Amino acid sequence: MDRLRLELNQEVLVNGEIASAISRIKEALQMAAEVEDLPLVEVSLTLVGNERIRQLNHQFRDRDQVTDVLSFPLWEDDEDWILDEDEDAVSLGDIIVSVPRAMEQADEYGHSIERELSFLAVHGFLHLLGYDHQTEAEERAMFQKQEQILERIGMSRHVGP
Repeated sequence: MDRLRLELNQEVLVNGEIASAISRIKEALQMAAEVEDLPLVEVSLTLVGNERIRQLNHQFRDRDQVTDVLSFPLWEDDEDWILDEDEDAVSLGDIIVSVPRAMEQADEYGHSIERELSFLAVHGFLHLLGYDHQTEAEERAMFQKQEQILERIGMSRHVGP
């Protein structure tokens, strides 16, 4: 059963490697919704360049620097999963991912761009659900959840050579 309706937006040119990663990103987000046992949810994912994510980070978080992912939740984690009559899905919010930053990080961590983009999308998705990493315990829980989701679709983290 599908639990995710994804609206994908691309503000950057997407090469073949990134284009092929998009289906894996969708699979990762679908698995995240399944692991979290969500009803049908809607999420917007936008792939941007470094300058655009820097602008958004400055505008909304008062940090004038490039980041890898931003999340803008529409749903509050203390709200019930109740839909209006004219809705068939819960709108969770927006995830913005910097493709150039993801490419840098994939290279830095020694894994594929497919894995890095999926990781960032899942990270953003979990933020939409209220997960955070402000404390060590929160960070541990969030990162364990991310790895659980990615492992379930065969994208465990490559460590070492």
